[in-house]
Amino acid sequence: MQLGILLKYVLQIQLVVQAVSVAFNINCNSNHVSYYGQNSARNQVTLGSYCADATEDVIVLAFMNGFPNIILNFANACETTFEGSSLLHCPNIAADIKFCQSKGKAVILSMGGASGAYGFSSDSQASQFADTMWNMFFKGTAAQRPFDDAVLDGIDLDIEGGGASGYTTFISQLRTHYASDPSRQYYIAAAPQCPFPDAYIGSTLKSAWFDMIFVQFYNNYCGLNAYPTWFNFADWDNWAKTQSLNKNVKVFIGALGSPTAGSTGL
Repeated sequence: MQLGILLKYVLQIQLVVQAVSVAFNINCNSNHVSYYGQNSARNQVTLGSYCADATEDVIVLAFMNGFPNIILNFANACETTFEGSSLLHCPNIAADIKFCQSKGKAVILSMGGASGAYGFSSDSQASQFADTMWNMFFKGTAAQRPFDDAVLDGIDLDIEGGGASGYTTFISQLRTHYASDPSRQYYIAAAPQCPFPDAYIGSTLKSAWFDMIFVQFYNNYCGLNAYPTWFNFADWDNWAKTQSLNKNVKVFIGALGSPTAGSTGL
């Protein structure tokens, strides 16, 4: 009898999920995050197609692989530029961002990546670039906005080169802008490599407020492929509980989405 009641409630919940778009809730422990834009599996479709999937909660647009001189790269998802400029102009992605948000998904932009030309030479440059980001991708104004009037939900720092300076200041200034718009929630995420502490973003993870971190448990000795011997989720769990400024920070297990996306950690 108790089993029958349980199954009834499960079926009811499934029907509700299928019928209603549930907004991303950062406090949920079953959120699913996907990086979009690099076409690593060679079958990438539109952003909106992924957001039609109820599985997705957060979509990370990858990547802004050049800053403060902005370079965007979304592979086959966007190949058009503003007239007389090398800056990508992506009206199709812009429309899909709005569609994703209408489905309750959060859409954030990843800065950095495994290759590119990025990094800050000073705190002043980092602070100024936070202003640029707000104007070009959030609620500010700029002559050229890659996603037109679409407003992102946050940024992700996937810093794998270019030095470690400036990121705490960048986050602080960007959060100042976030606070100017209480109508919505904005996020700061990071994607450190699993070796602890991370070589580039490790100090910032102790000095800035992060909402989420997507630990790269792949292409490393401490990844999922090394479970249980060297898999070091415990190190990141300890960071979240004892070192993070945000004691409610969410730590995600980052895994490869396809065999062609990396070497180990699928």
